[in-house]
Amino acid sequence: MVKKILKTIVWTIGSLLAFIILYLCSTYILSHISTNKEDNVTADVPIYILTNGVHTDIVVPVKYGQTNWSHEIKFSNTISKDTTATLIAFGWGDKGFYLNTPTWAQLKFSVAFKAATGLSTSAIHATFYKSLTEGPDCHRIWISNSQYARLCSYIQSSFKTDPAGHTINIPTTANYNNNDAFYDAKRRYNLFYTCNTWANNALKAAGQKACIWTPFDKGIFYMYKDQPAK
Repeated sequence: MVKKILKTIVWTIGSLLAFIILYLCSTYILSHISTNKEDNVTADVPIYILTNGVHTDIVVPVKYGQTNWSHEIKFSNTISKDTTATLIAFGWGDKGFYLNTPTWAQLKFSVAFKAATGLSTSAIHATFYKSLTEGPDCHRIWISNSQYARLCSYIQSSFKTDPAGHTINIPTTANYNNNDAFYDAKRRYNLFYTCNTWANNALKAAGQKACIWTPFDKGIFYMYKDQPAK
């Protein structure tokens, strides 16, 4: 009986280690292979990719063409209620991480377990900015009007909506700053579909350079490491 238990423990640990190694190797390889960027398009709209070192946001103009994000992502849902912002950043992620984990030191096992296994729900974190400065953590990308339309459609499709088709604001005191708010989102976070996977897919939707797959921000920014700040 003891041998059988020990054998089971060894097999379990070995399987876990094998999974971790395979996951990390797949992450490294697939995040260093780029998808094709659409060529012969006009540079009409500036967007940004922005990272805090872990999580990637997609940043777009608050108002451009027929799209005015402030109609659904209202300034009044932020603490400041400042209406002078010109940019809005979108980040998709695990709702528990967003609302219950102010710092990594406060991360609970239950939150991490639910996120990794897809047992939790998701949210979109929207942050207003007046301007952004390009650098290692922030890259500007020019895209065409048609690419921007596809990007907007991708972002809009990630929101859960009420019966009237409006976004659902999440009342909370877990704001990161005075200019952000949270909204209910579709899909579930897991090891294979993370906040950075969502952002990477947003770049694909816009016909931009992206990783084949990545769960980490490093893969996305690796694709733009040679792009000079402008």
